[in-house]
Amino acid sequence: MSRPAVHPVEPPPLIDGRNDAAPPRRVRMKDVQGMPGTSTGLALRLCQFVFTVISLAVMASTSDFPSVTAFRYLVAAVGLQSLWSFTLALIDIYALCVKRSLRNPAVITAYTIGDGVTSTITFAAACACAGITVLISNDLNRCDINHCKRFMSATAMAFISWFAVSPSFFLNFWSLASS
Repeated sequence: MSRPAVHPVEPPPLIDGRNDAAPPRRVRMKDVQGMPGTSTGLALRLCQFVFTVISLAVMASTSDFPSVTAFRYLVAAVGLQSLWSFTLALIDIYALCVKRSLRNPAVITAYTIGDGVTSTITFAAACACAGITVLISNDLNRCDINHCKRFMSATAMAFISWFAVSPSFFLNFWSLASS
């Protein structure tokens, strides 16, 4: 610890005749589109929500999806992803309506962790379902008795949803790292 005798401390400069210190100047980075609380971020959330709901609806419309574990996993993953995306879309709508910035490190950390977890789960489920649909259609040639087209379309919607959540995750992660 330094002592005034060894390292003299100067008084803060005078501002308008008072002895108040000037507030430190900070350069805040502008909100990057795609981050929480921006219109592009809301658009990404809505795309995620729409594609996961379509995937969930298509998968739930088949009667034999519970017979395969990967399909049950896809239903659970896109169900979780749709709830996550819908909740964050509501938060983004609120932030845009009241013109609030969501550049709080705690908020961005929560968004980043949630996006990372849900995107990993959705991607794993979509990959598992893609493998099963290829097995059913190409290797077993049993598409005529199964709902292969529905399974393929639900898997494609899950992949599209994953493509929509990836930019959100990377933008939030980049924002968190640059803070």
